[in-house]
Amino acid sequence: MPNPHPPRAVFAMDPVHLPLLFPPPLMARLKQASDLDPALVVRDFTDPSAAKALAEAEVLITGWGCPHLDETLLTAAPRLRTVLHAAGSVRSLVGEPVWERGITVSSAVTGNAVPVAEYTLAMILLAGKDAFAHRERFRSTHAYPTSAETAHTGNVGRRIGVIGASRVGRRLLELLRPFDFTVLLHDPYVSPAEAAALGAELLPLDDLLRHSDVVSLHAPDIPETYRMLDAPRLALIRDGGVLINTSRGALVDPDALTDELVSGRLHAILDVTEPEPLPPGSPFYRLPNVFLTPHIAGSLGNELERLGRIVAEELEHLASGAPLTHEVRHADMAHVA
Repeated sequence: MPNPHPPRAVFAMDPVHLPLLFPPPLMARLKQASDLDPALVVRDFTDPSAAKALAEAEVLITGWGCPHLDETLLTAAPRLRTVLHAAGSVRSLVGEPVWERGITVSSAVTGNAVPVAEYTLAMILLAGKDAFAHRERFRSTHAYPTSAETAHTGNVGRRIGVIGASRVGRRLLELLRPFDFTVLLHDPYVSPAEAAALGAELLPLDDLLRHSDVVSLHAPDIPETYRMLDAPRLALIRDGGVLINTSRGALVDPDALTDELVSGRLHAILDVTEPEPLPPGSPFYRLPNVFLTPHIAGSLGNELERLGRIVAEELEHLASGAPLTHEVRHADMAHVA
């Protein structure tokens, strides 16, 4: 039965994302669950043309390109009670005044974790087959590899070190289960019993680095993780080891990583870097032991619909008086992405 008093909702994001996040069936669900003008997408909370809609707004549906949520928003939207974020982390989006006002925040970060974990799994499997090095050799020699060149290739018994039992990290641990890997985990907020339930052995960070063939970063970008992989820690990874970073470039010392990769001692698969993007002269663009992608691991293209679906479900919960499924709590901001 339709809600006789649906909440007033307003979009706030770059409108270029709207069609992929909310194709017609999802947009219809949003309109059914709320009083929403799909043609209005706010990019500036001081825009006079958006003033009336913001003054009445109870729900703000945000996404990439949304302005920072601070006192400017609260002044423009005094009735606001819920933010539904159709993207990942809200760390850089939601300011302290929003939390202090007691506004509920929900994020589709769980949906965004899926393609990141899938990307990481694919890269782990390709790295185990030494696919990137074989591709480079095949391009230049046009010859199949010899037995000697493939002697250390394969995924049987590889030791995969996962740093961070974040949403992405946990999804990756699920995806790793069917494979013949030994999985190691470092996360200061996880107990050995919980790690075992996730299919991994919990280790201190330095021990994980020493014992892993592949190290994959899934920790949040917080002060405690800044440069967590510095020169001494990168040196702990075995010769020929692979570092995968789909988290944030700030977690790795860029100068130390450059030294390791230029020397050829390590291999890296980098979807994020610091700075981002790298300057044109960066050696990472040309090193054969570096596989560099332009921040594509997260939701792209048709994957955005998954994020929109989560927001539509949350809005339906809100309209029916049911609790939100993906609420983000202020207290968790100190240790999550």
